[in-house]
Amino acid sequence: MARKRKQLPLLEGVTIEAVAAEGKALTRVNDMVVFVPFVVPGDVVDIQLTKKKHSYAEAEVVRMVKPSSDRIAPMCPHFGVCGGCKWQMLPYELQLKAKQQQVMDALTRIGKVELPECTPILGSRKTQEYRNKLEFGFANRRWLTKEQIASGEQFERQESVGYHANGTFDKILPIEECHLMDPVNDRLRLAIRDYAYEHGLTFFDAREHTGLLRGMMIRLSNTGELMLLIQFCMATDEEHRQAQALLAYVHERFPEISSLLYVNNQKYNDTFGDLPVEVFAGEDHIYLEMEGLRFKVGAKSFYQTNTEQAYELYKVAREFAFSGNEKGDESGTVDGESQAAAKPLVYDLYTGTGTIANFVAREAREVIGIEYVPEAIEDAKVNSEINGITNTKFYAGDMKDILTEDFVREHGRPDIIITDPPRAGMHADVVKVILEAAPARIVYVSCNPATQARDLALLDADYKVTRIQPVDMFPHTQHVENVVQLVRR
Repeated sequence: MARKRKQLPLLEGVTIEAVAAEGKALTRVNDMVVFVPFVVPGDVVDIQLTKKKHSYAEAEVVRMVKPSSDRIAPMCPHFGVCGGCKWQMLPYELQLKAKQQQVMDALTRIGKVELPECTPILGSRKTQEYRNKLEFGFANRRWLTKEQIASGEQFERQESVGYHANGTFDKILPIEECHLMDPVNDRLRLAIRDYAYEHGLTFFDAREHTGLLRGMMIRLSNTGELMLLIQFCMATDEEHRQAQALLAYVHERFPEISSLLYVNNQKYNDTFGDLPVEVFAGEDHIYLEMEGLRFKVGAKSFYQTNTEQAYELYKVAREFAFSGNEKGDESGTVDGESQAAAKPLVYDLYTGTGTIANFVAREAREVIGIEYVPEAIEDAKVNSEINGITNTKFYAGDMKDILTEDFVREHGRPDIIITDPPRAGMHADVVKVILEAAPARIVYVSCNPATQARDLALLDADYKVTRIQPVDMFPHTQHVENVVQLVRR
């Protein structure tokens, strides 16, 4: 006989105390820390425990007793169900305060290295419609809220386009409006949905691995260019015909799309980095601009999703790399050739489409960029060419395989290393080669202060953290970028 699951307690009149990790907040009940989503410090709530461990618990709000004086109205009708913007109810200045604290907590608790005072976080000028890229999924099963399930409401259609619901791989939360990008994202998404309804197109079934419509990606440039890529799962000639008809409809309905692309993805995951991207109309790329430079961005390219704030982030990285740099000190007492020779050799690790490499190239003798994605490296080379930059070199491959002692011997020992790794941080072999290369300065750009802190601890024997600058790229979320300057001891 199965053991009956113990009912976890309901806690009444609990006051939320502070913002915590992963977009949650916390309170303490009888010396036990309880994590609660979608609440603000100062909220008085009744909470139902959903998980209880030895030292902490998780809970959800069942009743708002008294809202905090700091609580504001969320901007989005999907707030609380869509897990994307968990801090909409928190004033932006408090979001920034929490993010700066998150950075310093990680560096202190995980890094355990000597730290300078943190410079105040750089907030985003735009807190809505700031993204240049959004991705949506299609599914033949819609996500229902607890209220919808309890009401017994019947929906004419289960097929949905929107975001994957938290904790499920086969259900999509229907999104009617998303404030993270220009409203063109809503017009495109809903037009494709309505066309699919009208023409009987099938939506993807992640369990059966069937269904034509699988996903869509929108990229919007600050030059006014617009890219749309649709992921299909085309297994039959009829599905190919239906896909082409949909693309023709989108092309006619939205002439502002400068890059209309599609992928046939019959794999068991939604990634398409290893699949050919087909051009239906327009170009296979768009351009974004920054400080007079133009950057080619393809469907597979990485580019920071907050265009305006990316500029602020890269300015910080450049300043940390070159300010006070003795090799780059050009007093004007030597000729141009000598000045160029005096400039530092820079390695740009995880270079993506070469944005940072090209952005800092005029300050360097040469910039060598390394990136895993071959298509991104090709874009990086093009970005140098179209901007008339001749002192960059780019190499594609796994960082730990490319950046070796032999590579350093061949290309020269770097004076400065700029590194902007993925959330997992740097591989231990990469850290080892950096230490052996012994650059005078390292600039570490991170989207995950926890793994950044771990890597700083590995570098600490030879490098001292001299500057810290958090940058908010993603308002209303718990995510934060952080730039650290390290100087050789």
